[in-house]
Amino acid sequence: MPSRSAGRGAPCDPYAVFRPRQGRRVAATMAVLSMVIFTGGALSLPVDPLLGGSGVLDRLLLVCCGVALAASLWRFASIRAVPSRRGLVISNLLTTRTLEWAQIIRVQFGGGAPWVSLDLDDTDTVAVMAIQKADGAFGRGEAARLSALVQVHSTERPTG
Repeated sequence: MPSRSAGRGAPCDPYAVFRPRQGRRVAATMAVLSMVIFTGGALSLPVDPLLGGSGVLDRLLLVCCGVALAASLWRFASIRAVPSRRGLVISNLLTTRTLEWAQIIRVQFGGGAPWVSLDLDDTDTVAVMAIQKADGAFGRGEAARLSALVQVHSTERPTG
């Protein structure tokens, strides 16, 4: 029987995928609502174009606006960071970046930043939007898990 972790809903696997909770729920809900609202709006437009109503193209454009909004919200709901024994694949809103553990120097989750950021060995900083402050204790636990993974794999780094 698989063991359960002590934390509420926290994964037992240190290599489990990092995903936000609160932001994901809100984005997914708003994506569905935008489709319902825009489609409902398109269907409720007056039919007769001769009397100032809307045509098929107007309705289609309104539905397409709803689809575009839902797609962008769904993209926000799908952000994640996937750890493995080799490294970390970070999928943020517009970019996906693959890092090896040796590249990550430090995990930061403080100050005014809404999510975790990673300091890299080339002095670059990478945001990990999958671990957010809005998730409260869950977010802090996920940041600690990522930090532990970085620490474990930093001991495996070859010394020069």
